[in-house]
Amino acid sequence: MTKITGSRPRISYWHLWADEDGVSHQTRCALTEFELKGVGDAAPQWNNQQHRSEATVVFTVQPAGWVGDWHENPAPQWIVVLSGRWWIEAMDGTRIEQGPGEFSLGEDQGCKPVNGRHGHRSGTIGDVPAALMTVQLHIPPTCKPCRFT
Repeated sequence: MTKITGSRPRISYWHLWADEDGVSHQTRCALTEFELKGVGDAAPQWNNQQHRSEATVVFTVQPAGWVGDWHENPAPQWIVVLSGRWWIEAMDGTRIEQGPGEFSLGEDQGCKPVNGRHGHRSGTIGDVPAALMTVQLHIPPTCKPCRFT
């Protein structure tokens, strides 16, 4: 049996969210509510189980040079970079870049246009496509950062 040592893990993610005035922001958050538990007959592992809900999984490949001008996410969604690199820019000017294994929560629904900006912009980095997996959650958006812990 494997013995787990050390403290409860933290997994960082970016949260793109819209405040009550309809302006999008990006906040660095972390999943922290891990429980040491076995799954089936497997040895214990750290698990952070999210609330059960209906979801839609969408795989996306954005071509090299792709830019998605200002838009909102279609639903609150986890976005996981599988390969390549991409960037996301919020209305407040915060721009992040992500590569394979990094992920974010896109929850900028309800933004209001400000100076030609609405929601966020995103695009690929470099000369290769970016492959993403999105898990669209069928839940209402919130107006607070770090929704999931």
